[in-house]
Amino acid sequence: MGPYVGLSGQQSIVVSDDDSALTTGSGDVPTLATPRVVALAEAAAIAALDGHLEEGQTSVGTQVSLRHRAPSPVGRRVEAIAALTEVDGRTLRFNVTVRDGDRTVAEGLIERVIVDRDWFLRRA
Repeated sequence: MGPYVGLSGQQSIVVSDDDSALTTGSGDVPTLATPRVVALAEAAAIAALDGHLEEGQTSVGTQVSLRHRAPSPVGRRVEAIAALTEVDGRTLRFNVTVRDGDRTVAEGLIERVIVDRDWFLRRA
């Protein structure tokens, strides 16, 4: 069965030194790096699709618009929740919220497109 509006997925991590801006090269503070926030949000969107794509299909990221609003120090548990809000042909749009406890640390939009896995890999 194909994906439909209303699917949601979650991913969480405990922020480690490897997730910090210092380690990823995206800053000089020991807090969760924005690139790791983006990766966590993408993982939540992928989790939302788990079991809903047809055999041989996958989704690939095409657009991310994310506002990283607050820092999360090493040791904190951070969770991303992605909700599929729009389907336009093969294009899927997700609203994403990343939380550190009760606090929203990031929010935005992720767009993914459904493709045939083999076709995509041949083009790569």
